[in-house]
Amino acid sequence: MRLVSLIVAAGICWAGISMEEYRARRAALQKAIPEAVVVVAGSTERERGDLRSPFFQEPNFLYLTGWREPGAILVVAPGVQALFLPDHNETRERYTGKKARPGDANIASVTGFAKVYALGELPAKLGEWAAGRKIGVLGQGAMLEEVRKALAEKKIEADESVGVGLELARLRMVKSAAEVELIQKSVHATLEAHKAAWNRASAGIYEYQVASAMGGVYFERGCERHAYPPIVASGPNAVILHYMANKRRMDKGELLLMDVGAECSDYTADITRTIPVSGKFTPRQREIYEIVLAAQKAAIAAARPGMKFMGTGEDSLNGIALSHLRKHGLEKYYLHTLGHHVGLEVHDANVPDAPLEPGMVITIEPGIYIAEEGIGVRIEDMVLITENGAKVLSEKLPREAEAMERAVSSRNPQKKRVN
Repeated sequence: MRLVSLIVAAGICWAGISMEEYRARRAALQKAIPEAVVVVAGSTERERGDLRSPFFQEPNFLYLTGWREPGAILVVAPGVQALFLPDHNETRERYTGKKARPGDANIASVTGFAKVYALGELPAKLGEWAAGRKIGVLGQGAMLEEVRKALAEKKIEADESVGVGLELARLRMVKSAAEVELIQKSVHATLEAHKAAWNRASAGIYEYQVASAMGGVYFERGCERHAYPPIVASGPNAVILHYMANKRRMDKGELLLMDVGAECSDYTADITRTIPVSGKFTPRQREIYEIVLAAQKAAIAAARPGMKFMGTGEDSLNGIALSHLRKHGLEKYYLHTLGHHVGLEVHDANVPDAPLEPGMVITIEPGIYIAEEGIGVRIEDMVLITENGAKVLSEKLPREAEAMERAVSSRNPQKKRVN
């Protein structure tokens, strides 16, 4: 019993998504591609983890299986949901721990699959299940090569017209209640991290010290990873969209842009705030901040089912934000679009131009970057599309200019509000 418990902890996704939901996802994919055989390759330890970072599963494979061990392959076909696992590698397991394999006690209950086969059986099973059917393949790296070798052995050709990636993106865009709950967990941890940063940030502190304080907060709350490398950008660095060096020492009178998010139980958060290092915006900084905030508010107010996300017209959230910035002559400083979908990945799978639907989780993050003035302002919140509108999942983190000034100044009584 002890061994089974350990295997469950290692192999199955973190608590929150049930095996029944994973089975339902596989059934939904099969329903979307009813006459095809779908093969999805997981990751290997060397591809998705090395000496500098631990293994993590390929997102599409994880979405369909919840299986968090390396070297596995999924097959979904009419009447079939099967998991293929590699044999034991005693040498590698000395370094990375024991893995579950076909033939282990209770392997069906551990994996959530009634059919669990050894990886060596893949060619024969594909030959059996693919007879007379199209076959779609998704994956990359070594495990994709395993799939291709199995197909070649049986003289079967994959058919790109099956559209596995597209159908999976359609499914992943709309989050279940369980997924929303896990995303909210990551959001809450990230909010506390931002609040800790406001207390830590001051003239003379290095960006990496703020990044460390933020990560420490959500790691203590049980989150496993950064959702992406923290962006803690002070002064001139704030105009670099994906600045990740975090090496500079911040100074009084500057802005500090923090685009930082936690990944908890496989689901990510992505939240940005821009604060005055000294606790008070200069008049010009505040002017730009208020314009960006108003653009964000306009986009959030328009978020509802049926609206477009991207685009440049008033029928899209991006277009609404862009129109507001254009009124202030700042269009040329708007260097990216309004946001993206969030889920298992911080830039989650999506179908371009798909209208918004209930259950979608997106970011709304307008930004203005004026390099010649050393001013970069981005305000980013996570938004759940509901039946009648939208809910801001990160609404408990202040974003009004006065509230930001109060928060930055009051959290550390030693700070002086000097600009």
